Amino acid sequence: MTTTNETQGLNFLQEVVEEDRRTGKHGGRVHTRFPPEPNGYLHIGHAKSIVLNFGLAQQYGGKCNLRLDDTNPLTEDTDYVESIQRDVRWLGFDWDDRRFFASDYFDRLYAFAEQLISQGQAYVCSLSPEEISQYRGNFTTPGKDSPYRTRTVEENLDLFRRMKAGEFPDGKHTLRAKIDMTSSNPVLRDPPIYRIRHAHHHRTGDKWCIYPLYDFAHCLSDAIEGITHSVCTLEFENRRVLYDWIVDALIKGDRPYQYEFARLNLTYAVMSKRKLLQLVQEKRVSGWDDPRMLTISGLRRRGYTPASLRDFAKRIGVSKSDSLIDMGVLELSIRDDLNETAPRAMAVLRPLKVVLENYPEGQTEELETANHPKREDMGTRKVPFMRELYIEADDFQEVPEKGFFRLAPGKEVRLRSAYFIKCEKVIKDAAGNITELRCTYDPATRGGDSPDGRKVKGTLHWVPGNAPVAQVRLFDRLFSVEQPDKDETKDFKEFLNPNSLETLSGARVEPMLADAKPGDRFQFERLGYFCADAVDSKPGAPVFNRTVTLKDSWVKEQKK
Repeated sequence: MTTTNETQGLNFLQEVVEEDRRTGKHGGRVHTRFPPEPNGYLHIGHAKSIVLNFGLAQQYGGKCNLRLDDTNPLTEDTDYVESIQRDVRWLGFDWDDRRFFASDYFDRLYAFAEQLISQGQAYVCSLSPEEISQYRGNFTTPGKDSPYRTRTVEENLDLFRRMKAGEFPDGKHTLRAKIDMTSSNPVLRDPPIYRIRHAHHHRTGDKWCIYPLYDFAHCLSDAIEGITHSVCTLEFENRRVLYDWIVDALIKGDRPYQYEFARLNLTYAVMSKRKLLQLVQEKRVSGWDDPRMLTISGLRRRGYTPASLRDFAKRIGVSKSDSLIDMGVLELSIRDDLNETAPRAMAVLRPLKVVLENYPEGQTEELETANHPKREDMGTRKVPFMRELYIEADDFQEVPEKGFFRLAPGKEVRLRSAYFIKCEKVIKDAAGNITELRCTYDPATRGGDSPDGRKVKGTLHWVPGNAPVAQVRLFDRLFSVEQPDKDETKDFKEFLNPNSLETLSGARVEPMLADAKPGDRFQFERLGYFCADAVDSKPGAPVFNRTVTLKDSWVKEQKK
């Protein structure tokens, strides 16, 4: 028996499971499922659901199924099926031999529908979809019976079988559950449970021309698979009564129960697959895996890790009430992960040439630097140092402003793991643009320390003059306002951030980064965390995506 102290700190779903196990409900079993519709790529909200459903099963020694809810052939595709499976596995979960499709059960669901008809609990309605909606009313307008509600069991079975045989066009007839047209909950006013749809299905081909609706297929699929806890988001809360009605009408013995939690709402993002599909179809982004998209594939390509998404799901917790989560929480999860796991490297995004006038021409030396300041197990690497170098253009000011401790004429700074250097002369082109700095170095400060004890306030990253060229993509939030789809009078796409992507084609990186493998992650010192692009990066021609900045500077920049 679980004590009060043991249940402290549990979320409400864990409390439900604990109580069910205490009372012996479902024989102590815990069996969940993750049931996405294969009509788009999964996003960060689905990641929360994946972690929740698979996590509950793992915690209590149970099972979690992957079930593809493929009941609408007009919007579904095998590419989406494959992407869903790839994303679940990448997050660190597996369904073993329990990958199912709603279409696996089409024969059984049809038989259940005939059973409902035979029990006098379903009928074939010949109203048009628009008329059905009008007859059902709403929360303020009562429903009224369809004129076809009194058809006999024999008439309904005959019509339903002819629907299955393909005798009727789309929309001609609909199978509806016969519940209560006077119910205060419109969901129970004889909801449609089967529709005619002459469309090719990605798995069953042209075998079927009638398809069950979600409300009918989902709960019965749960029952067929022996699911105990059917966890879904709050928008399905008012449909739980229909879930229970269908299951109770057709299933005897142990049965599943539905529980709802708050869906993820994240600032500067949209969480609708329909809206994400619009962005893809209208080419507002490069595809479902565009690193600015909060799809799992987009986050993966940007450099997010499975551990960071699992950590994010844990940070935000599980609640019964909707809330808006700050994007900074997601970014904090990836910063915390990469701070521990990403090796350090040096890259210069906007290079400014430096010539060390007192360094021997033609000489190169290998300077050792740590791959991680706190992890000796990650070892060290050699970075070539020579007469010509590159530093960040932003790290030099000809007339330094107050508080600027980096390089300026006559000032001395430290180069990371190298030497102290001092700016002696500024070289400009005919237009007055700075093209080169002439500096001197102090050979006594090798390794970045001064034997005479003098201090410098600025430490700069750098790369050697023969550093490979790389393309660097600086990604920012896709939308410029916190809730881009809140204003119903405006198209959410009006709030797309025009500065969500900046491409730098002339960046310079230290030599070892030239052969970074797609997906390799690094902290570029002083700049942020970056990932070699999984699609475009090639050995010798690297392309890096900025995963996240070192600090959350969004609010500060917006105020500017």
